[in-house]
Amino acid sequence: MNTLLSKRGDYVIRCAICLGHAYSQGERRKIREVVSEMRVPKSFAAQVLADLVRADIAASKAGKEGGYCLLRPPDTVTVTELVEAAEGPMVNGGRSSGDHQSHPGACSFQHAWNEATSLWREVLSHTTLADLLARDRALEDGTFPVPADSHRMGGRAVKLEDSVQVELSASQLADVLAAREDLLRHLARAARSDGEAIRVRVGPKVISWLAKTVSVHLGEPRLTGNLLRVSLSWEATGVSGLFPRLAGELMVTAIDPYRSELRLAGRYRPPLGRTGELIDDVLLGNLAKATVRAFLCRVARAAEDMAENVARRS
Repeated sequence: MNTLLSKRGDYVIRCAICLGHAYSQGERRKIREVVSEMRVPKSFAAQVLADLVRADIAASKAGKEGGYCLLRPPDTVTVTELVEAAEGPMVNGGRSSGDHQSHPGACSFQHAWNEATSLWREVLSHTTLADLLARDRALEDGTFPVPADSHRMGGRAVKLEDSVQVELSASQLADVLAAREDLLRHLARAARSDGEAIRVRVGPKVISWLAKTVSVHLGEPRLTGNLLRVSLSWEATGVSGLFPRLAGELMVTAIDPYRSELRLAGRYRPPLGRTGELIDDVLLGNLAKATVRAFLCRVARAAEDMAENVARRS
């Protein structure tokens, strides 16, 4: 007897976890972002997100600033709701639906089966999406064991942090990061001037450096005390789930009235498949450091250029 979730159920849970992380950041997620972050096949993503919408767990919004988001805080969404959104109602039933004949032991068996089903449902009903999010963060930090059949990359990820100084005040740099579309376009133009083949398209902004084409997403800036935070995802383009990915946060702090620090903290994941398996830990660490350093330097240079252009026009 197989008690595992169906593929659809598994993908619904993954999508809910993705939306749960976005909820804490006050953001929505596009289908492409869900596909990238949670390794949900493109052919399933729209379907399972629609399951969450029909179950009144999530909502969708069309348009450039649209996407999917949770309707309720993660600690109010139970795993039972998520499972039933994909699998249908969880009901008791020890015998086949066509077996209506009375026979010795049938009632005692039915009672035992009903008790087992009730206990299973109780556990899932007392487990919330917030619990899953906490475990997901623990998996990322390496403090929770990765299941053998996990969709994760065997837990392989490099935690990293790096920073650069920017010749702009913290408020100037914050303004640049808030103009996300302009910043990505400027990064694209700068890459072309360096002689790199590059293109920008509607949807994910695609820019190229380090001899590769990558998709970059910047979230809405948010202020925590005196620290400005912007969520970031960076991924080489191609078949979803096969290419390296960087996810984390950009943070801006003031150094003095004329300079600021741009810091990136996050995790770099290697490609899936044989390519990723052939990368040893030393090479993986070097790739992660090079990626973060290149990205930070590009953003710093673009921010300074954008601020200089604004000053010239004024």
